[in-house]
Amino acid sequence: MSSDDRSQAKHTVACVQMRSGLDRKRNVDDAIALIRQAASQGAQFIATPEMTNIVDRKAARLLADLPEEAQLEEIDQFAACAKELNIWLLIGSMAVCSPKSDGVKNRAFNRGYLFSPTTDTDRNIAARYDKIHMFDVSLPKGETWKESSVYVPGEKSVVAQTDYAKLGLTICYDVRFPHLYRKLAQEGAELLCIPAAFTKQTGKAHWETLLRARAIECGSFVIAPAQGGVHEDGRETWGHSMIIDPWGNIVAHAGHDNPGIIIADLDLSLVASTRQRIPNLSAGRAVS
Repeated sequence: MSSDDRSQAKHTVACVQMRSGLDRKRNVDDAIALIRQAASQGAQFIATPEMTNIVDRKAARLLADLPEEAQLEEIDQFAACAKELNIWLLIGSMAVCSPKSDGVKNRAFNRGYLFSPTTDTDRNIAARYDKIHMFDVSLPKGETWKESSVYVPGEKSVVAQTDYAKLGLTICYDVRFPHLYRKLAQEGAELLCIPAAFTKQTGKAHWETLLRARAIECGSFVIAPAQGGVHEDGRETWGHSMIIDPWGNIVAHAGHDNPGIIIADLDLSLVASTRQRIPNLSAGRAVS
């Protein structure tokens, strides 16, 4: 499909909202069931949230049985699912053990995977993205997080080409760093993917505002599948998965923290027309 054909066509996309727990196999089964549901309703591109395969705030327990990428069975399961359903599938992120050093496990990667329905090499992986910005924060009410003690931060931004659009791949806390999204949009990203496991506290305060801001300032669609509810490890996430158009309008919204799907038909021509109306991506000026 040519770029002109893509920009003039409407494409059906879906977000999978989850409440992943400590059992990787059960989480994968839950994700695939929801992916199948979305595909049965016509979704051509489906995205799942951050930490699809496991949500565990205890580092020792997380790393104890977590394999490196070559041995991570979830990859093969999701690759087979994408191929069977003939969809582009973004697994927002999974925990993947980093390589061992001197026989001792290091930290993990918070890594997103884009699976093609047709690629037969490298386990159908069309793109990988490692979360760049680590959630090291001290929140009100005594809530603290230090992701950098568990995860290795990524170093490279990623724009991935699908049959339907160019995707800008990011994860959760990245959403607070607008320069990353501007770079992705300037490199042609039409859909900004922001899979997340936002805390309930920050989600209630900032989730919608941040997502709409990234869509507006980049003239891009935002696809934001989320974790939601009280997880087995004790954390509580906000849910409220969203799909937002380049003008900042919410076109699909979960409106709750329960597992499920949201679906929308996207008119990709809105990206070009919005950027033509407000050409801020090409109008920046240096500030001293």
